[in-house]
This record gives sequence, structure tokens and C-alpha cells, in this order.
Amino acid sequence: MIKRLFDLIVSLTALILVSPILAISLLSVYLQDFKNPFYIAPRVGRNEKIFKMFKIRSMVVNADRTGVDSTSSNDMRITQVGHLIRKFKIDEISQLINVFLGDMSLVGPRPNVKRETDVYTKEEKILLTVRPGITDISSIVFSDEGEILKDSKDPDLLYNQIIRPWKSRLGIFYIENRSLFLDIRLLIFTVLAIINKPLALERILALLEGMNADSDLVKISSRKEALTPAPPPGASEIVSKR
Repeated sequence: MIKRLFDLIVSLTALILVSPILAISLLSVYLQDFKNPFYIAPRVGRNEKIFKMFKIRSMVVNADRTGVDSTSSNDMRITQVGHLIRKFKIDEISQLINVFLGDMSLVGPRPNVKRETDVYTKEEKILLTVRPGITDISSIVFSDEGEILKDSKDPDLLYNQIIRPWKSRLGIFYIENRSLFLDIRLLIFTVLAIINKPLALERILALLEGMNADSDLVKISSRKEALTPAPPPGASEIVSKR
């Protein structure tokens, strides 16, 4: 109840404050091709309910029809304006509408497409027991997801091999330790990551260590070593096909 009240107050206040940025971004996207500047993305929410997530469109119209869910930084579907929007995470601002409506929370595991949640392990299904969020620990650790997947011939497969395992573990860790105080800290770290990601990662590491997170989780979250394929939580084998 307290978390929902916090989401309502903050999302409404934030929408009012960022409305000029939102308006300019939407106009810029519209003037680029005179198409709907919003991308209404179906996502899986709490209790596996499908909801419509609002995003400022950063790709060409009907980009989702390619069947590729993961996006690399050099994805040909991203527009010129879209690259700028993605760089500063402006495309996520409109999700404040979803938070206000109750489909999402400010902080929580990032919502995924049904094709991805359909292959979740039993352990990963825990991620679908709470409202998905605009940001969480993994959003900061893997804020450069596009760069990680850059030049990959199969970004969906690579995502499932080197990002999903740790993204899911971090999401589960958040759920097991969630609190309003943790949400506030993660919101601050998210803003910090846009300005200074190395410093934000230092704060995340201190947070995880202070909460006695698994050493492997702490090590991966430092992002000091190359990511290598690993099984998703609850599985014994690395994903080999998508």
C-alpha cells in the first residue's frame, strides 16, 4: 500500500516536471516521419497479465514485426532521433503513465515480452509476482545492454546467454529484499547512472555487499570483467537457441 502511494505521488509529480521534455521528444519523433510518436508495447506484468506499456518510439514503425526482441546499439531499426532518445533514456519517461495507472511500479524487474516470459524457469517466474518497474538493480548494471549486444548476429540468443541469467538473479534478489528505502536508493542511483555510471556501479556494489548478496552477483555487477554465458536461475544448461 505504501509502495503504491509512493508510486502515485512520485509518478504524477515527475510527469508534471518532465512534461516539457516529453512534449519536445514526442514532437521530434513525430516530425521525423509523421507517424505516431508513441510505441505501445505489449508486455507481461504482475501475475502474467498482459498490459500496454507506453514508450516514446525510438525505432521505425512496425520494427517489432521483425521478431527480434533484443536491441543492439547499432540496430538498423533505430532512427536518428531514436539514438538520442535511447542515450539519455528519454524513451522510458512515458512509462510514468503506466506507473500512474498501476500497471507498473517505479522500481521493479523490467517488464518483458511474452516470448521471453514463456521460457522462464520456475525460479524466474518469481519475477512475475510483482509489478514490473521502470528501473531496478539490473537496469543500472546493464544500462549499456545495447552496446553489449552490438554486432551480434543473434542478439536475442546472446541476451539469453549473458544478460538474462544475471538480470533475472538481480530481479529475484530485489524482490526478496524490497523496501521503500531500497526503492528510493535505486531511483537515486538510476539518475546518477545517466550522469556517471562508474560511480553508480560503485554505489550498487556497496549496496549489494551491504545486503550480503551472493559473491558472484556482486562480481558480475561490478562490470569489470567480460560477460560469459551462464544458465538462467533454476536451469542447469546455458540457453542454446531462441
